[in-house]
Amino acid sequence: MVVSYDGTAYSGFQSQPSGNTIQDIVEAAIKTLTGEELRIIGSGRTDAGVHARGQVFNFHTESRIPAERWALAINTRLPDNIVVLEAWEAPEAFHARHSAKRKTYRYTIDRRKFPDVFGRHYAFHHPTRLDVAAMREAFAHLVGEHDFTTFTSIQSTQPSHVRTIFETRIEEEDQLLHLFVTGSGFLYNMVRIIAGTMMWVGEGKMSPQDIPAMLAAKERACSGPTAMAHGLMLWSVEYPPEECRLELSPEGSAFNGLNG
Repeated sequence: MVVSYDGTAYSGFQSQPSGNTIQDIVEAAIKTLTGEELRIIGSGRTDAGVHARGQVFNFHTESRIPAERWALAINTRLPDNIVVLEAWEAPEAFHARHSAKRKTYRYTIDRRKFPDVFGRHYAFHHPTRLDVAAMREAFAHLVGEHDFTTFTSIQSTQPSHVRTIFETRIEEEDQLLHLFVTGSGFLYNMVRIIAGTMMWVGEGKMSPQDIPAMLAAKERACSGPTAMAHGLMLWSVEYPPEECRLELSPEGSAFNGLNG
């Protein structure tokens, strides 16, 4: 399934002892629908307050509900800030996390003089000037395979911090600035630290030419601050075509199959 959610009121995607996560709510909805107590597998975690346009998860069920009816059936049992967009029957080998090949995140910055009261949960308000050209130049230095220790929380427990960034881009939409980053996978707080660092570059506190040395340092203290969670959104997750259903509607779906 592909699920979108407003993460403002939740403690992230993955289930925690304290509860109140997207996973908890979805699993409770499935139990109400089928009577099954099962665990869903997400394509990755999102922090408290982070949103998703296209989080993917999978599970095994004994239910006889046809795949094409699942989205409608489960949405009637979910709160308004969580919506399942797509449901399909995947091959047995499909694993939402392990099968994923590319993930894209978007971080949004609001450059208005005053924050937008209606969009305040989805963009970080930064009213002072940002040098977008410098940010684009700095952002491009992250493309490729690197050790991203400098851009990872010191609380990261991953055995390796080597990841591959396939693409970075910045889009301007009126006074909104959208930072898109696509990679093989992301570490704890990685995108938020990248966003915070790019804002420092935009403010002139760092130079685009500083980025390669920062990567080489492998030291968290060398990068910028961790940007606030509410500006971040998991945009899409992509899989090999043999492990997913490709004939998804182009409108409204955040799910992508790789085309080679």
